[in-house]
This record gives sequence, C-alpha cells and structure tokens, in this order.
Amino acid sequence: MTTTYSCVANGRAVLAELALTGGSYQEAAAKVLRQVLLKAEPATIIQIGSYVYHTLFIDGITYLCATDNGLDTMAPSAFLKKVSDTFTRNPLMSQERCFPSNAPATDFQQILAQHMVEYNRNQSDNTVSSVKSQVMLRNIDTVLEKETVTIISEGAEDPRATAEEFEKTRRAPKRTWWKCFKIVVTTLKILLSVTVILLSTHVIPT
Repeated sequence: MTTTYSCVANGRAVLAELALTGGSYQEAAAKVLRQVLLKAEPATIIQIGSYVYHTLFIDGITYLCATDNGLDTMAPSAFLKKVSDTFTRNPLMSQERCFPSNAPATDFQQILAQHMVEYNRNQSDNTVSSVKSQVMLRNIDTVLEKETVTIISEGAEDPRATAEEFEKTRRAPKRTWWKCFKIVVTTLKILLSVTVILLSTHVIPT
C-alpha cells in the first residue's frame, strides 16, 4: 500500500498538501472534507474512485491522506497521527491554524513529503519482509516434507518385517495346540488298545 496524497485543512481551507502522483486529488479531497465537517467524527474512511481517503479530525483541523489500498487502516491512522503531532508542535502552524504566508505552507509541504516517503519506504520494507518470511516458511515446509518422505522410505521395510513377525507369533500357538492335540489323540488310542487287550484276557468263559 502506498500513500499518494496528503493534506492538512482548517475547515475546507487546505493549509498544506502534497501529491506524489498525478490525479484529481483536490476534487476528491474537497468532497471528503465536506463529509468530515458534516459528521465531525474523529476518523473516517471514504473510497472515491480507485483511492481510499483516511482522515483524522482534531480541534477543527483535518489531517487527510489517500492510499491505493483500503485493506490496511492501521498504518494510515499512524501516519495521520504523526502528521498531526508534527503540526501541533510547530507554533507557526498551530497558533491561528492558518498560514500567514506561503513560507510555512511550503515548509509543511516538505514535512508531508518526508513523512510520506518514510511511510511508503517502511511499507515497502514490510512487504519485502513479509514476502521473505513466506518464502522461508515455504522452504521450511518443503524440507519437512522431504524429511518425512525420507523417514517413511527408510522405514518402509520395517512395517513388513514387523507384520511377518506378528504373523509368525500369531500362528505359533495354533501349531503348538495342534501338536498337543495329536499327542493326546495318540495317547488315547494307545490307552484304548491296552484296555481292549486287558479286557479280552480277563473274559470269563460261559
């Protein structure tokens, strides 16, 4: 987001203004100033055309700036607060809230230029930092995904081995039970055969 225009006005009278780009800011600013005077609200946000106008209204003085993006409202508010603090600290500009000559207006125009350039540079730096952070986060995510794939690949044989061992362990009791069952059956057969033999040898003739 870029601040393209700013001004300080006493009522509808613009005391100082500066536009960094070409455009009909004065006409739109006049409409915004009328709205500010009608509502007398401390802060307003009005979109006209492709620009968003932010205002700060303190003690009859309106501090206004135009930006090319309306999503960010905190940064323009901070900019206007800084401009208002600078304005009220200057006795030539705050005594009668009007400029007796063009010299103070020119001086404050330079102040507006300094604040706007500083603000726009900070916004640009923040944007670059945000982009860098997003790139770093994407890189970290990519590395983590690669590490996860590597871990899964390296441990791909372990699940199969574990499954085979589990299957062997599961089958072991069945094999043991079957062996025991065969032994029991064989033993019973032997006992039955012995019993039959013994009975046959002790049969009493009729």
